[in-house]
Amino acid sequence: MKQQIGFYLFAAAAMLLIPGTVLLLNPDSAQDAQPPSAITSAPKEESSQQIQAETKCYRVLDISSGTVLEVPVRDYLIGVVCAEMPATFESEALKAQAVAAHTYAERIRLRNLEHNNPALLGADFSNDSNLYQAYYTESQIRTAFGDAFDLYYGKIEAAVDAVCTELLYYEEEPIVAAFHAMSAGQTENAETVWGSPLAYLVSVDSKTDTTAPRYQETVSLTAETVRQILLAQQPDAVFAEDPSQWFAIKAISEAGTVLTVQGGSLLWSGQQLRELFSLRSACFTITYAQGQFTFTTKGYGHGVGMSQYGANAMAQSGSTYEEILAHYYPGVTLGTI
Repeated sequence: MKQQIGFYLFAAAAMLLIPGTVLLLNPDSAQDAQPPSAITSAPKEESSQQIQAETKCYRVLDISSGTVLEVPVRDYLIGVVCAEMPATFESEALKAQAVAAHTYAERIRLRNLEHNNPALLGADFSNDSNLYQAYYTESQIRTAFGDAFDLYYGKIEAAVDAVCTELLYYEEEPIVAAFHAMSAGQTENAETVWGSPLAYLVSVDSKTDTTAPRYQETVSLTAETVRQILLAQQPDAVFAEDPSQWFAIKAISEAGTVLTVQGGSLLWSGQQLRELFSLRSACFTITYAQGQFTFTTKGYGHGVGMSQYGANAMAQSGSTYEEILAHYYPGVTLGTI
């Protein structure tokens, strides 16, 4: 998902130079954003739209078989929520996830109608979670849920049915509905991670993430392993004889994302090191002892948009899905297709 979102943000910035572009939002409209508590909700449509969600299909490329699947929107949303959020989460959090997933899918579909991607073989998007959002077929859901299938599937099905006609809009376009597992206690600005701003993907409080399972994790690698990984990426990098001198974090965002790291003779971004060393987030510290580097991370994911654990904490405290979405996507409108 992260690569596609990064592309959209780059393209959104390019809108400033390309008049008439309508697929992507203009990030310069931040002054029009409403406060998080003031999400605008359009009136819900009649049940005919519910029927449309059950009959309209998304074309999903199954990367394992190369087959393009015709999946009813309702079934697709159930499959995405099953794949992307724990079924044990509160129903209001599951609803928020379903709206975000639907918005993301619709935005991708509209983009691909205008800019065909040959790699998709005519599909709207694929089930490759590295490029798009994850999606489970019913068979995969049965395998994942096992004996609890009826309980969990029914719970997610009910959440999807409650919101399957709703999308998030900004300036009359479906938003880039980014989401992640948990932040470092505060979500991140889109421009920090992907280089381009969007008015509704801004840093907001998410302190409850700090109590989420596996909020803080460590990855330990030998000095030689670290050196080889960095040299494979940048063969010109030079490293001091003493490994304890290899790294120095130079800049960190207000939300905790590492921005710049001195690694050997070169500068690296926190996102680069996150990918190279398979870290759970770019919010990390680096220590060295006894021939090993230890990377200690906080949170999980890119940190932009809705925190899933934060959404669940809000739901546990009594917040509705509308309030969750208003908090994590400030200034958007919740409307129907």
